[in-house]
Amino acid sequence: MNFKTALPILLLLFTVNFARAQKHNPVPVIFDTDIAGDYDDVGAMALLHTFADKGEAKILATISCNAFETTAPTISVINTYFGRPGIPIGIVKKDKPNKDCAQKWAQAIIAGFPHNIKSNSQAFEAVSLYRKVLASQADGSVTIISVGFFTNLADLLRSGPDKYSALTGVQLVKKKVKNLVSMATGIGTDGKTFSEYNVNVDAASAQEVFKNWPTPITLSGFEIGEKILTGIRLIKNYSIQNSPIKDAFQIALEKDKNTVGRNSWDETAVLTAIRGPKPYFTYRKLNMEIKDDGTDVVIPGERFLYLQFAMEPEAIAKDIEQLMMHQPVKKMKR
Repeated sequence: MNFKTALPILLLLFTVNFARAQKHNPVPVIFDTDIAGDYDDVGAMALLHTFADKGEAKILATISCNAFETTAPTISVINTYFGRPGIPIGIVKKDKPNKDCAQKWAQAIIAGFPHNIKSNSQAFEAVSLYRKVLASQADGSVTIISVGFFTNLADLLRSGPDKYSALTGVQLVKKKVKNLVSMATGIGTDGKTFSEYNVNVDAASAQEVFKNWPTPITLSGFEIGEKILTGIRLIKNYSIQNSPIKDAFQIALEKDKNTVGRNSWDETAVLTAIRGPKPYFTYRKLNMEIKDDGTDVVIPGERFLYLQFAMEPEAIAKDIEQLMMHQPVKKMKR
């Protein structure tokens, strides 16, 4: 075999091996959630664990930006269900817990499924866990997915040197984080202003992050997840049994008398963070300012990548829901 004959074969082998290397190079992720207040976070965690089972993601930590009494146990239930009970859990520290899960789905899955973390007091303090995990990772490798308030991220930026790293929070993020993908903000009917929950719950922290975060940021705005409805196929799939994901959606959807599906805000951030925007989304470059009241306003500039639809929402919903119905590789029994 001469060189000219061998060259196409060598190129094919290189392409195949490169693709395999890419497939088996999971994205290291820290997941920051306000779970137990809403259940699209449950769908987002299901997607994240599905990607981990497929070798596309490596879950470094699961951290909460709220302090519902059910928060840390709920995260523990889902991590345990997917066979990863050892993933560290962090929680924002507050003087008093927030109100509890009004729809009672969190209480139900905590009562019905095994979990190691029984209360928030057993979880790590959020910023300390961020710093510990980031300090141990390769430079420029970590993707942070934020599907809640910006409280922990702002506190991380403000943090100083500690036993895990001699770097300040800004320096540590700049050195270790590749990008931040967040479900947050929105664009109103005027094309500029909007008031979105994840931002206005803690507007001061959102301002801090939007001004001082030192890596690229991708935003999945309110109007994206609003149009992508999931959960109905999941709860009607009778082959799925003993699943906290299915139970959470079934209880919440029935409580809400919802027959069309839940808005998939948080799932879009996970999907984009792990697989990139294509083929589901494209994006525009823009800049945003967060006002003191939590309103976000589009201003001149190109600081953020802002998702836009490249496919119909119904088609995206179908793929997201299929990922949500994935059954764990190492499923833990009740």
